[in-house]
Amino acid sequence: MSIDPQRADATQAIASFATADSVPDTDPDSAFWSPASRIVAEGDFYGHPVPNHRTEILLQWTPGNLYVLFVCSYKQLHLKPNPNTAAETYELWNWDVAELFIGDDFTNIRRYKEFEVSPQGEWVDLDINLDKPPHETGWVWQSGIQAAGRIDAAHNIWYAFMRIPWSSISNQTANAGNQFRVNFFRCEGSDPDRKYITWQPVYRPSFHTPECFGTLKLAAP
Repeated sequence: MSIDPQRADATQAIASFATADSVPDTDPDSAFWSPASRIVAEGDFYGHPVPNHRTEILLQWTPGNLYVLFVCSYKQLHLKPNPNTAAETYELWNWDVAELFIGDDFTNIRRYKEFEVSPQGEWVDLDINLDKPPHETGWVWQSGIQAAGRIDAAHNIWYAFMRIPWSSISNQTANAGNQFRVNFFRCEGSDPDRKYITWQPVYRPSFHTPECFGTLKLAAP
């Protein structure tokens, strides 16, 4: 069976190489983020459009870290009261969040890491093993992520910054050409009107569908 080149390209994200590491930066037009590669997520679990919830995802890497910035259009915020950004927030996924799932194992695809950041800058990280449920127990793992959030209420956009050490993702040294299995997600609102936005459709009501992940490739300097 032949592969549609455009469809193949649509399942791969590219992370641009950054010449220096950055402090938490939620401005997509900053000197750090301006040269970043960008992809867009705007469909639901099944790939159907979710109007007014376009999510742009900026990607960069350095030898030490992976950088991700979510730019999230929203209709109505659903935020956890009394946010705490000094420690991770268990069950953050019940509120508005941007999420990255990433793994370096192309053989056992049911092992990967999950990172979440809220509009308020709360965060949680999980070491996922779908063969040892419940996978939520993986939240006790510590990645060393640095996170930041910012809400631009005047333009109905919020931002989520992630700086993730490579050592928490892979035992391999980060090099140009390395590839990882990834997907990017967002949750917004509360039931019964909660919205779910995905980069690669997962075709069932769960983000934890690793057989549907795309790939992330590290670009050359």
